[in-house]
Order: sequence, then structure tokens, then C-alpha cells
Amino acid sequence: MQTATMRSTEPPVAETDLESVVPPTVTAESTVRTVNGVELHVVAAGDTADPAVVLLHGFPEFWYGWRAQITPLVEAGYRVLVPDQRGYNRSEKPTGVRAYQTPELSADIAALIATEGRETAHVVGHDWGGMVAWDLALRYPETVDRLAIINAPHPVAYRRQLRSNPEQLRRSWYAMGFQLPWLPEIACRYDDHRLLERALRDTAAPGTFSNADLDRYRRAWGRDGALTGMLNWYRAAARYPPRPPTERVDAPTLVIWGEDDAALVSALAIDSAGFCRERRLELLPETSHWAPHEAAEAVTALLCEHFGANAGVRSAR
Repeated sequence: MQTATMRSTEPPVAETDLESVVPPTVTAESTVRTVNGVELHVVAAGDTADPAVVLLHGFPEFWYGWRAQITPLVEAGYRVLVPDQRGYNRSEKPTGVRAYQTPELSADIAALIATEGRETAHVVGHDWGGMVAWDLALRYPETVDRLAIINAPHPVAYRRQLRSNPEQLRRSWYAMGFQLPWLPEIACRYDDHRLLERALRDTAAPGTFSNADLDRYRRAWGRDGALTGMLNWYRAAARYPPRPPTERVDAPTLVIWGEDDAALVSALAIDSAGFCRERRLELLPETSHWAPHEAAEAVTALLCEHFGANAGVRSAR
């Protein structure tokens, strides 16, 4: 893993939308961190002396997807780091599929934690961010204090469900389509990114994503190289399946799962929790894949409880 450095930037406020996410009472900034050989755009908020929480977004989001959690976590006493992961929004977009292998993605986050002068952090991942968080906890266990996963399967649990559950295989059809060259980019760009808009709106509860939210997402999707970078996560996972050194997660783990997930069967939540030595499983009824948006207060409360010094960890049954 390469050394990590940090430099602050001061882009136009309208470009990062910080003013619409973080109130003036909360210290927050847009920074660029050089980690693992790439530059990541990172929103950092809260006191640098407080315990760190890293929030990892999934597809097709960017840091803004955690807008409902940033301020409450800061007010609860945490230093919050929210990167645009490589290939997304304002972060660097390396060329070639190989650059998006899961070990590279988790190495980015291990190095990001180091830019804060820390050895460990609490790590939260949703969707693809959850896949990175799983890999981080398995590959760099010394960097993860407590782990929280939202609607993202443990890699072994996912492989088993794909092989044994026709329903999960049916739900994963789109990932197979993303393996094609250039055609998925054309489809995602067509009609002002209508396909990506539908991927959010059609699988979430009505009103989850406003027109203003989608305008921000379209701006992120429209950046040079962004669509290819985002899709290369899927291509790399298929071509270079990750092989972490262990299957068992040692860090105390909270698995939160919206039961109305259109892409992932709920059995994955139970199977995934089974790979954790200390685990807590919270199933959210009438909640889709987009739990951080639809159940924002509940998700934040569960995270604060999980990260709290006196938080108990109960086994999933």
C-alpha cells in the first residue's frame, strides 16, 4: 500500500453542494487526498480529534448519498470522512478495468484512514461501498474498529446465492450486461442518463430521490470518464474476483438490510452476518435497497449505537 497524503481544496460551493448538506454550525470541507496512487475527493466533517467514521457509497451514487448521515454523526461526536470512490464524481478515474479490482478499492480506504493520522476507523458501506468495506475488514483488519454494512453481501455469501438461488441470479442480470464494452456507457448516457435515474427512482419508495437530487447525480455521472469508471467496478469484479486472505470478519459488525431490496435477496443478509465473529443483524421492513435514504434516522441511530463505547453487540439468530 502506498503512502497517503492530503491537500485541501476550495472549489466553488455550488460544485460540492456542501451548503445544502452541512449546516454552518458543522465544520466541513472538500479535500483531495492522494491515496494508493490515486486522488480521491473527500468531504471531511467534524472535529479531527473525534473518533473517525468512513462512509462508502455504492453505484450509481457519490459522496452526496450520505447527506442524511453526515451532520447527525458529527453531532454525535464523530469525525466523518465521505469519499467519492475511485472512478466516481470528482475523484480520479484510472484507465483500464484492472485498476478497479476490489483489492485496489479497499487499499484506497486503508490509505484514506492513514491521511487522518490514524490507524483505525469505524467503516460503513452501502451497496458497492459495502463490498469494499467487507474486503477492507478481511484484507486490512487492523484498520477497521467497527464495521457496518447496508444492503451489501459478504463476497462468499453472494457467490453461494448466485450458484444456488435462481431468484438471486435473475436479479443480478444487469451486472452481466455491464460486462460488455462501451455499450453500457451509451445506454447509461442516453436521454440525460435516464437509465441511471430509473435505477434509483424505480427501485426506491416514491419521493426518495427528488428532482434536485437527480440533478446533482446527473452532474456527477456526466463528468469525463465517470460512467466508464463506475462500470469498471462491475467488470473488474467479474474478471478479477477478489480473494481475501480470510472469510471471517473479526471486527464487531452491524448488518442493516432493507427487506424490499429489488437487487439482493434478504437471505443474503442472514448468510453474510454468519461470517462475522460478533454480529448484529437489523432487517428493515418496507425499506428498499436505498435504506440510508428511506430510513435515514433509523440507520443513523443504529450506527451511533453500534459505534458507541458502551454499545453491546448481540449475535444474529
